[in-house]
Amino acid sequence: MFKRCWTNRVLVVSLFAIVVSGLAGCDRTDAVGSVVGADVARSDAPRLPVPSLDGELVAGNTAFALDLYRVLFDQEENLFYSPHSLSAALAMTYAGARAETEQQMAEALHYTLPQAQLHAAFNALDQALAGREGEDLHIVNAVWGQQGYSFLDAFLDILAENYGAGLQTMDFGSDEARRLINQWVSDQTESRIHDLLPPGAVDGETALVLTNAVYFKAGWMHPFDESLTRAGSFSLLDGQETTVMMMNRLAELGYAERPGVQAVELPYAGGELSMVIVLPETGAFDEFAQGLDAGELDALLSDIEPRGVQLAMPRFGFDAALGLKDALMELGMVDAFGAADFSGMDGSRELFIDQVYHQAYLAVDEAGTEAAASSAVVMARKGAPEVEQEVRVDRPFIFLIRDVETGAILFLGHVLNPAA
Repeated sequence: MFKRCWTNRVLVVSLFAIVVSGLAGCDRTDAVGSVVGADVARSDAPRLPVPSLDGELVAGNTAFALDLYRVLFDQEENLFYSPHSLSAALAMTYAGARAETEQQMAEALHYTLPQAQLHAAFNALDQALAGREGEDLHIVNAVWGQQGYSFLDAFLDILAENYGAGLQTMDFGSDEARRLINQWVSDQTESRIHDLLPPGAVDGETALVLTNAVYFKAGWMHPFDESLTRAGSFSLLDGQETTVMMMNRLAELGYAERPGVQAVELPYAGGELSMVIVLPETGAFDEFAQGLDAGELDALLSDIEPRGVQLAMPRFGFDAALGLKDALMELGMVDAFGAADFSGMDGSRELFIDQVYHQAYLAVDEAGTEAAASSAVVMARKGAPEVEQEVRVDRPFIFLIRDVETGAILFLGHVLNPAA
């Protein structure tokens, strides 16, 4: 379960969700490379030229980020995740969705653009983020398919042209496949994300795994002076207090104030990315957090202006992991996990989403921020029954061979000793 990063005094809005406006995979086609044990079946289609960035995509991603936030909301634990890592992985999956499955995914994920425009918009956002300076921002997509399973060329072309993602094939029937994908994720996130796919996440019925990985590390434009960091109290939701190490600094920062809430923006070196702290007033956290929507957030962020701010904030950091099947179904993405139509992937209706895995890492201190996240959409083939009863034929048994339609028994016998 996710560790959640807030109390009644501090709400840290995910920099990936809000300020960075959602991170798709930058043009890292070469970075994916081939993995030992996986065969490359990459589309020959080149990455498309950079189109103009459609603000409708960013608005939709933000709406999805806040919808998911409300579903995952919990008063007892911290929370940190990368909604755009999820948006990117699910957008690649969406490329193969059709009929009701496509409609439900579009509504749940706030994909308001037609398919072709949507993937082009993700491509534009990818490449816009690729040129950020002053920060280490590494974003990449990769797709892994079952050896021998056929996917449509048009589907593979969309992944290559808009997400820089080539298909690599492997045998999901071996746990080595899971290990290889987890190692790739670890490599892309500077070893901050481990074991994205837990044991049993893939097996012989797995056909496809679509992954996104994000790594971010940057120093503050105005670092905190470590000599000013000292122990301070932090109020919890239940009224109790705990002692934390509070960082302190006086600087010109972006600041906004609306009834019941304050916001402060901390820019990173280079000035192209920032973290925004949204601080509801004492006793109003639950109501504000659960009612936060894109319109209210946009209004708050639009009010931010430079101000001399005396800031005290705690160091914080944690790891988080979650399976998001239930949350996405609650948002309306129901058919994708059962009676799915992903015929745009393989020409059949054989595939469905088995689970969506997500992990995130965060560390915030006097120098800056290090964050990483990864998402994996695991697609399985229909028809694999759940284990309801185990049968071990380990004692004498009777057997028969029959004609199913007529019931005629063609052969009958028993086995007392298979080794005789």
